[in-house]
This record gives sequence, C-alpha cells and structure tokens, in this order.
Amino acid sequence: MATPHNTAEKGQIAKTVLMPGDPLRAKFIAENFLDEPVLVNNVRGIQGYTGKKSGIDVTVMGSGMGIPSIGIYSYELYNFYGVEDIIRVGSAGALADELKLRDIVAGMSAGTDSAFAQKFGVPGTLAPTASFALLRTAVECAEARTLSIRVGSLLSSDSFYGDENSDLGKWKRMGVLAVEMEAAGLYLTAARAGKRALCLCTVSDHIYRPDELMSAEERQLGFAEMIGLALDVAVKMG
Repeated sequence: MATPHNTAEKGQIAKTVLMPGDPLRAKFIAENFLDEPVLVNNVRGIQGYTGKKSGIDVTVMGSGMGIPSIGIYSYELYNFYGVEDIIRVGSAGALADELKLRDIVAGMSAGTDSAFAQKFGVPGTLAPTASFALLRTAVECAEARTLSIRVGSLLSSDSFYGDENSDLGKWKRMGVLAVEMEAAGLYLTAARAGKRALCLCTVSDHIYRPDELMSAEERQLGFAEMIGLALDVAVKMG
C-alpha cells in the first residue's frame, strides 16, 4: 500500500484528513485533540497520525508548503488511500479591510497565480472551489460555536517573498479575503479525484496593516479554535 511519500498501510488512514502545512502542527493536533493517536507516516518528516474524535476515526497529516507539496500528498490520499475529505487547516494573511486577527476564513473558492491548473488540460479558466457539503457543515459548526467565520475567496500564491504587494492589491479589489499558499492545489486535486476538500485559515497577520501580527501565544489559541471547528466538521462527516 505504501507510496513514495507515505508508508501507511491500508486502513490506517481515515476517510477524513486534516492537513496543516507544518508536520509538527500535525503532531500537536494529534497529541492534544485526538484520542489514541498513532503515527502512521513519517516519510521526509511529514508526520501523519490517526486517532479518534468523539468515536470517529480522523487522520491529521502535514502537507508541506505550497501547491506542489499539497498536490502530491492530497493526490496520494485521495487516489491510493480512499480518503474522501481533506480539510486544510492553516494560516493566512488578510487582504480584506474588515478582517481581524484570529478571524477564521473559509475558502469558498481559491484563485491562484500558479500554473498548476494547466496540468489538467482544461481549455479555459478552471475555477478551484471547495466542497459545498464541507463548507456548509463548517459554517453550521462555526455558528454553533459562536465563532467569527468569513466565507469567500482566497488567493493561493506561489510566492511567500517578493515584490508583489501591488499585485495583491489587484486581488483585494476583486474581493479576495486573504492570501495563503495551498488551497487552489488542494481543490483542483480533489475535483480531479471526485472527492471533497475545504480550506480553513486563521488570520495570523494583515498584509496592509503590518503592525497587526499574532504572537506565538495568540497563534496557539487562534489555531485551537480553527482546529476544534475542523474536527467538528470531521465528526459530522463521519
């Protein structure tokens, strides 16, 4: 059953997977939010754990940074391990003026400056979108938790550093809420596999208000809220 990037055996990975970018955050989620977590993959340090939440099997596994990385791991999970749902849980830089630190953004769609979509051979512009079932469940769960959640478009950028702030302004004018680096790749991979995907991000900084930046402690608390929400969705889907 092993792939070039995953040594888990058949049945060791749950139907729903939470994917933070950082493998160490996957370890943190498993140890602090799941019951009976078991390490099922550690190839290249991309840690994957399977445990239980409210009696439902859930896997949490790192994706690495950027569209190519999440494209590899999500492809293998969907196509070789029978995964049905992947929920990315990460951070994002806010573009929209109304967003505040610790707000949770749910990516209904994900624009990108990446050429990844061209690999699917569609003659035109392919719009990467989330699963409506996952998105609707996330909004319902957020309302039940009285969490602040914004639904809208994300930008999945291919660059973290660069002289692109003027270009980010163009995305902002089109109503894009925040920028991150993986959602579009995940959504496109899910679409090709006929599976479901959703990106949830906690606002950790604001691109146009650089003095607004979460401390390490604030990140931990803010991410905990998002992780709790994602696990609520996983349980309902299970």
